[in-house]
Amino acid sequence: MAASMRYLSQRYAMPYKEAVGVLNDVGTEELAHFEMIGAIVHQLTRDMTMEQIKESGFDTYFVDHTAGIWPQAASGMPFSSTFFQSKGDPITDLVEDMAAEQKARTTYDNILRLVDDPDVRDPIKFLREREVVHFQRFGEALRVVQDHLDSRNFYAFNPAFK
Repeated sequence: MAASMRYLSQRYAMPYKEAVGVLNDVGTEELAHFEMIGAIVHQLTRDMTMEQIKESGFDTYFVDHTAGIWPQAASGMPFSSTFFQSKGDPITDLVEDMAAEQKARTTYDNILRLVDDPDVRDPIKFLREREVVHFQRFGEALRVVQDHLDSRNFYAFNPAFK
């Protein structure tokens, strides 16, 4: 959710249409990722018994949300708009985006280390592959921005604010 909001918000300050397209495409795809994760969580939790809820440590979540899907980190920290960045500087934003995609890839790597259920692993593998593609696309968008800059003053100014 944070990735989607980040990319869709950043597109407004992006001065180059090729990079706007990347932000729009990846931001929209990230909404689909949220849907996939929500479906996995729903399938894993919808038929839990009270005993399973208590034994699994799902009880604190259950108290607030029953088995409803509520975006939060594995630590229990609920989603907040403070999780996404939109600085309004294309270089800053795209570097942040590349870092976010790498962090997501690492999260998926960690899930794959913990889970052996193929019904969970297969979509997580797909999502992990998409994070790698997103990282590459943001790298291409960064190159577009850099190609428009004066190479002698590569990072001297925000190209979105003239």
